[in-house]
Amino acid sequence: MVKQQEHLAGERPAARKPATAEQYERYVGGSPERERTILEQLARELMRVQLKIKERSGAAGIDRAFHAKAILGVENARLRFNASLPEDLRTGFAQPDAEYPVIVRLSNASGARQPDSAPDLRGAALRIQVGTDETHDLLMTNHPVSHARNAREFVVFAKVMAGANTTLRKAVALYVKLPWALGWSTAARMRRNVLAGTRREVRSLALETYWSRGSILWAEAGPVRYRLRPASGTPAAPSPPRGDSDYLSHELAARLAGRDIVFDLCVQRYEDARLTPIEDGAADWPDADVPVVPVATLTIPRQDLDTADARATEIRIDQLAFDPWNTTGEFRPLGNLNRARKAAYEAGSAHRRGYRFITPTPRRNLVVGALLRGGFRVLNRYLPWHRLPTWIGLLNVESIRQVLRRDNLIDTEVRQGPPEAHPVPPPLEDRLRVGRTYDGTYNDLSAPAMGALGSTFGRNLPPVYRPDLFDEPNPVVVSRELLHRDIFIPARSLNVIAAAWIQFQVHDWVDHKRCPPGMQSVEVPLPYGMTWTNTPGGAPESVMRFAENEDLRPAGGTGPPILSANAASHWWDGSEVYGGDETVAKSLREPDGGASLRLENGHLVPGPDGVPITGFRDNWWLGLSVMHTLFAREHNAVCQALREEYPGMDEDAVYRTARLVVSALIAKIHTVEWTPAILATELIDIGLKANWSGPPKNWLAQLGLWLADAHALTGIPGTLPDHHGAPYSLTEDFVTVYRMHPLIPDAYEIADHRSGRPLESLGFNDVQGAATEPLMRRAGLANSLYSLGIAHPGAITLRNFPRALQAFERDGEIIDLSVVDLVRTRRRAVPRYNDFRAGLHQPRLRRFEDLTSDPDSLARLKDVYRSVDDIDTMVGLFAENPPERFGFSDTAFRIFILMASRRLQSDRFLTVDFRPEIYTPLGLDWIARNGMTSVILRHCPELAGILPRTTSAFAPWRPAMPEANTGIRHH
Repeated sequence: MVKQQEHLAGERPAARKPATAEQYERYVGGSPERERTILEQLARELMRVQLKIKERSGAAGIDRAFHAKAILGVENARLRFNASLPEDLRTGFAQPDAEYPVIVRLSNASGARQPDSAPDLRGAALRIQVGTDETHDLLMTNHPVSHARNAREFVVFAKVMAGANTTLRKAVALYVKLPWALGWSTAARMRRNVLAGTRREVRSLALETYWSRGSILWAEAGPVRYRLRPASGTPAAPSPPRGDSDYLSHELAARLAGRDIVFDLCVQRYEDARLTPIEDGAADWPDADVPVVPVATLTIPRQDLDTADARATEIRIDQLAFDPWNTTGEFRPLGNLNRARKAAYEAGSAHRRGYRFITPTPRRNLVVGALLRGGFRVLNRYLPWHRLPTWIGLLNVESIRQVLRRDNLIDTEVRQGPPEAHPVPPPLEDRLRVGRTYDGTYNDLSAPAMGALGSTFGRNLPPVYRPDLFDEPNPVVVSRELLHRDIFIPARSLNVIAAAWIQFQVHDWVDHKRCPPGMQSVEVPLPYGMTWTNTPGGAPESVMRFAENEDLRPAGGTGPPILSANAASHWWDGSEVYGGDETVAKSLREPDGGASLRLENGHLVPGPDGVPITGFRDNWWLGLSVMHTLFAREHNAVCQALREEYPGMDEDAVYRTARLVVSALIAKIHTVEWTPAILATELIDIGLKANWSGPPKNWLAQLGLWLADAHALTGIPGTLPDHHGAPYSLTEDFVTVYRMHPLIPDAYEIADHRSGRPLESLGFNDVQGAATEPLMRRAGLANSLYSLGIAHPGAITLRNFPRALQAFERDGEIIDLSVVDLVRTRRRAVPRYNDFRAGLHQPRLRRFEDLTSDPDSLARLKDVYRSVDDIDTMVGLFAENPPERFGFSDTAFRIFILMASRRLQSDRFLTVDFRPEIYTPLGLDWIARNGMTSVILRHCPELAGILPRTTSAFAPWRPAMPEANTGIRHH
């Protein structure tokens, strides 16, 4: 019968012809990449199922979404392939008479641990251990077909049945919720399959036959389905005793006490897409047409299951994560359900083990949030959020953030298309659970590479790659007309420590690594008649040249080069202090593995080029030296406190804990001190402090958040990690809004903190590069802090870019950093300003007058740009009139409110692992009691009378009274 059928697309190839998954599979959405996105969403839905089962059952923790109750767990079974194994099935580990140890887990299929007498399917999971690096997990159920044709049906069924632990709830789920979700005919078919599989009385799991349902590739033989059936002669089982909720376990224990349990492992070969479909899990492969071929024998040896060792083994096996993708490429699972299992099993297992988390949004928040978003969308046409009363404005900002989280988190990381088989993941090392790694790996334990060194920058907006506009308008003209500083415009609410701080932070977060000078360059044509000297002592040229970024990678191997790898980790992990890899980090520590960082008389150790050896040493100047010196000292102070409090703690543990404490303290300072200083409004102060420690304890705030965003009722450190639907990364758009070079002054006065007496007047070139450390040691940390604390940074606005940075020598090149900033933003495909605004849900500009009312700026903008759509993003951000008392624009603020909380919320060391077991009680107390002022005073107590009394250390300090008739040395 079969031989006469016309084979359809996907027919099994002739014996021994290499078989590939692509011959048989059809991807949802038309491509592996699109299907992967869909299946990831379904995996998150299954995590919600796990939570619902936990809540309904009252379980102590997250359990498996399915097959939660183990009936048997042994690790001494053996699988022996038959001597008569057919020739075409002899491949890989499947060889005649080959024998392997096997771990066996038999279970009930439900996600709830219910009595064995409850209607249910039963499952078998085998882990065949071929060698140290090769295992094969086979998963089966005691019904030949799935109730679901595909992953979507499977997940919908799981959702409607989750927690249906009574007869009434099951009836409502099957006969009301399921038809509503999938339609009457689909629901009827699924009910038939489920009821057919669960209504049978099961007397012993040794007597059940288990089917794979889905297919796997059997190397050159092509696809097969496999099954496990009782060997002939297996003794029958008695009727289940009344009242024994665990009778299946007891029956197996009694059976194994007297004899082996033996099963035959069999396969059915693929014939064609109609008779033996790959993608339809609800379709049977009929035995009458597709012969069942025995290939091996599974033997569970006679043993006593009522011993301490046996019980320990069962517990150990119950913690394993069985996954059909734990195999090799030759035996890769096939079909939509199996591909979904890869995402689902990995997510479910990680959820169960506490490696991955999900935080469902209460239904009231969904309803109220939608109403607020609609209301504020109308209101903001007439009144922006920053002109509303504080508490209304806070709700407005929260609703904006919800929209941005929904629409403006774009995952760019290049991933495998078709899923690939893999070995069983090794056990997680304890050190990875309790401390930050050097390179940012294993912050998310379920996705170790997320946010790590070398992972790509994400996007908040779809990239706009326009090579034809790289030089339009000419970036040198833009710089000269709109950015160049003629007169210093100060930001009078801040001090220069605030400018140093943000560069200190950016160096922790982002680093686009540059090619070595001369290897690969960007060339910018100069306006007619202008020349530029690109290297010290070089000849004038008609182009401006500077090093290209490394690692511009095309998406998926095709398309424009718009993906760039971060040469720092994306996490808030203090890498600017500690280094971004193991070699650098260890070189910064004291010799012989000491926990403290190396200092010379309290100062950083200079390298051969005069710049200190520290975690991030590029773009070095006095402000960075102050920050790095201060926090290196702070690390050493934490180390000393830990040694005294916990004398049994070894030096590696002291280092690891101190790094956690200092990194978290830095994150706290940035969140509750620096940001409210540069965005100096009551609304921002409340919002940022609520991010860290929770909202004010008044009934109105609590009620509003309970209705709109219950997750915000505690500070982020009291919540679970949440990536908000996209793997965590910092973004190219985030990099763009943090281009804050106007903060840097061109002139510096070094003064004595005791008398206010000026010591030296210097230009920027005198406080940067190799000149920095001699100045630091000459002036001292206290005087350097004082000098920066009493000085104002520049305002982030047009015509205020530091002159010193417009002809700046770096790595053997002379660059105009303002031109570099413009060119980098264009080449990285960040949308131009008007598209940038629109992508962040702000109204588009229709004319230049919508951006600024300043006559000079308006004239210059019209002279440089043909239309408002051509305005560079950085220029638009600088030109935009910010909200009152804001240090940067409302458009930049949109990126900030999206990404600032994300940097905390995604990081397990600032959420679920922000706890005394990880940080120590001393460490958490250190973070709680300290801020920028106390850090400064710990290392420079002589500054106590100068620091601001009621504001943060980033506000202007009180100058000491200068002595009369004191000369100033000029450089």
